[in-house]
Amino acid sequence: MSKARIAVLVSGGGTNLEALLNAQEAGQIPHGEIVLVCASNEGAYALERARNHGVPATAVARKAMSQSAFETALNIKLAAYRVDVIILAGFLSILSEEFVSRWPDRIINVHPSLIPAFCGRGMYGLKVHEAALERGVRVTGATVHLVNEIPDGGRILLQKAVEVLPDDTPELLQRRVMERAEWVLLPQAAEMICRGLAGEETP
Repeated sequence: MSKARIAVLVSGGGTNLEALLNAQEAGQIPHGEIVLVCASNEGAYALERARNHGVPATAVARKAMSQSAFETALNIKLAAYRVDVIILAGFLSILSEEFVSRWPDRIINVHPSLIPAFCGRGMYGLKVHEAALERGVRVTGATVHLVNEIPDGGRILLQKAVEVLPDDTPELLQRRVMERAEWVLLPQAAEMICRGLAGEETP
């Protein structure tokens, strides 16, 4: 079986990447294979995680380049590894409409809330969980969605709810959402997209 070739784009520690790599090794993404991890900065620990799993890892330093140069360099890396699918896993660099339009229905992103709640400009990482606690919601979660040209747009693939507990801090809530939602949904969404590219219907 020919597997879809996946690139995971990262910017930081790579906990979501680790979940994807572990899922792949457990046979949970049978129609896909992670062939490249690319970070937007050279110091991202996610690169070390990738190498520990024997996956090629590289960096394209966003700060050193214009948007156009950054995306050109990124496209060169993706082409070199014949990538079919892109997963944004804690990737904090904005991608242009032109870049995204070259990958129709092939870029997936995870957001640590139940979209449309707590999303939009400036809403990422711990800030999302801080906002959820400030609002006093009892349920939050995570969403995996396709990325398109519309800001915060794209078709929602999967969502999973997570309970907010009375004594939660943003850090505790973030960890629970990652463990119970993000790390579960990302491998499922990756397999869904890769299976579709293989021409098979999702069961």
